[in-house]
Amino acid sequence: MATLIDAPAASAQPPKAAPVAVKSGVLAHTLYVLRENPVTALSFGLCAFFIASAVVGPYLVPYDPLATNSAMSLQPPSAAHWFGTDNLGRDVFSRVIVATRLDLVISVAAVALSFVIGSLIGAVAGYRGGWLDTVLNRGLDIIMAFPLFVLAMGIVAALGNSVANIIYATAIINVPFYARVVRAEVNIRREAGFTQAAKIAGNSDARVLAFHIFPNALPPMMVQVSLNLGWAILNAAGLSFIGLGVRPPTPEWGIMVAEGANYIVSGEWWLAFFPGLWLMLAVFTFNLMGDGLRDIVDPRRRT
Repeated sequence: MATLIDAPAASAQPPKAAPVAVKSGVLAHTLYVLRENPVTALSFGLCAFFIASAVVGPYLVPYDPLATNSAMSLQPPSAAHWFGTDNLGRDVFSRVIVATRLDLVISVAAVALSFVIGSLIGAVAGYRGGWLDTVLNRGLDIIMAFPLFVLAMGIVAALGNSVANIIYATAIINVPFYARVVRAEVNIRREAGFTQAAKIAGNSDARVLAFHIFPNALPPMMVQVSLNLGWAILNAAGLSFIGLGVRPPTPEWGIMVAEGANYIVSGEWWLAFFPGLWLMLAVFTFNLMGDGLRDIVDPRRRT
């Protein structure tokens, strides 16, 4: 009798599910975005190339980028010197590759600094509103009232043309872009249902803002980050081109273009062409990455 009673109970147990290999959601979504958009995959590949050039390039270049050799000055591209040599006999290829690290450091540091400051300002202004929102927005309007490159020139001219001051100047002119985007996104969602539910659950304002509202502002901000990386490189190169950026003989794309421009008329085209090409490719890469970064971080597309 016990056997008859126990048998249905034993048969009622659900069968064990077979173990399934679960792939990381973020990684799977990233791979999906790259497969669906070949242009995004190309931009990520170029970005990986520039990062590799910045990290290991200075250790692999065939010549010292600062070593001069008057006997080899103004040599055209050849098997020995892929990008030719400049007026002091320095290898242009080595200088272009070594300059990648400096230009990427300036752009990434400036964008990271402006991202943090702009996000804090925009989040506080959009969440609190009132007089604080008005005061912060008027401060952003003051920055936006100036032509941004002219403002960067003034800051660097006042503080001195060092790498740190170039980063600070580039960060300051980019702060309003992030602050405006975050303020708009936070202002829209501060009264949303999920925000009210998070508050009722006992979360503090800081936690609601950081973990419930701010992630929804990341997709448009990623587009802005990608664009600002390209603008930051152009800004640093432009300051160096007019003599307010990195000091020679440090390898930097803007300096190299400025030095090579004097020799284009006489036929030494490679001096300005190759650093200008690298500069163009870097800006092109970061501009193309925007849509891909937006799709990767957008929580609504992770299905």
